[in-house]
Amino acid sequence: QVQLVESGGGLVQAGGSLRLSCAASSRAFSAYTMGWFRQAPGKERDFVAGISRETYYADSVKGRFAIFRDNAKNTAYLQMNSLKAEDTAVYYCAAVRGLLQYTNPRSYDYWGQGTQVTVSS
Repeated sequence: QVQLVESGGGLVQAGGSLRLSCAASSRAFSAYTMGWFRQAPGKERDFVAGISRETYYADSVKGRFAIFRDNAKNTAYLQMNSLKAEDTAVYYCAAVRGLLQYTNPRSYDYWGQGTQVTVSS
């Protein structure tokens, strides 16, 4: 069982930056693909970014967001720059054992509680 705890959300003006963190409880953290998803009110949970042996992104965030991980700290991060009002959502980190490109939320076995990101225009 892997427990994930997100932090770093908040309120930011359009054009600003935030960094989200996701701390994992697993000692085998490096063996997991980590993903970030987001869900706006009334909408489905959408893929944002993932990291396995490489990083991969949704088109809507390419060039603005960066996902990275520190395996020594069992932590994944999402650096969000040039934020837009449409980035407003609850952001979730997720984990699945195995290093592949997973973009479907159903592929992930473990989820954090979510952290709110609000971008004011």
